[in-house]
Amino acid sequence: MFQGQQVIVMGASHGIGEATAAAFAADGAAVTITGRSKERLESAAERIGHPVTTAELDATDPAAVTAFFEAVDHIDHLVVSLGPGSGHGAFGPFTELAEESLRAVFDGKFFAHFRVVQAAVPKLTRTASITLVTALSSRGAMPGTAGLAAVNGALDAMVPPLATELAPVRVNAVSPGVVDTAWWASMPEADRTAFFEKAAAHLPVRRVGRPEDIAHSVLYLAGNGNVTGTVLPCDGGANLATGV
Repeated sequence: MFQGQQVIVMGASHGIGEATAAAFAADGAAVTITGRSKERLESAAERIGHPVTTAELDATDPAAVTAFFEAVDHIDHLVVSLGPGSGHGAFGPFTELAEESLRAVFDGKFFAHFRVVQAAVPKLTRTASITLVTALSSRGAMPGTAGLAAVNGALDAMVPPLATELAPVRVNAVSPGVVDTAWWASMPEADRTAFFEKAAAHLPVRRVGRPEDIAHSVLYLAGNGNVTGTVLPCDGGANLATGV
């Protein structure tokens, strides 16, 4: 489906971005992956196992983002999977959130997505797609996630108006739930395992997500020319009403 198409995956040195780049590359796309660390990008390229182009890029640097897209010829599909590391600066009781920390998370995720999409628009083909990677927190009500909800909710809210403003370019987002990625790396392994097991027990699918699950959702949105303005949950049924 994507044979020979030009795909850029922003934030692809690990996790969801890497899995997404691998899926596109396996389908024959010409994929460019970006990330802040040249070494991690090269390692990701080796794991992907298909030819990809790497580009060291810090999406919080406006000048670097502008220069990157100025050098691009055209884009058929843009995937933005950027984050401010763990994002823990936006996590915790609302009354204890530090404004400075929350602003840093907004800069690392919301404003990074914003400036990337804005810079990419002139290079998008008429049939191009943009897919953002947001998060379940924007639709949930878990105590301690107000900051995360604000960051990801801001991205989700942009999707429908962007889809109409940029049409016929299609704009969508994938909203993952708990996914086994490096986002949780700050937790001790035993605690992380226990958390995943507890989360899985409460999900209808009885497991937490894997990066490949999110990648499949991204490729569906990129490949289906009749879907736009959609925020697609990929959360194992986390927000389903159980009747309990």
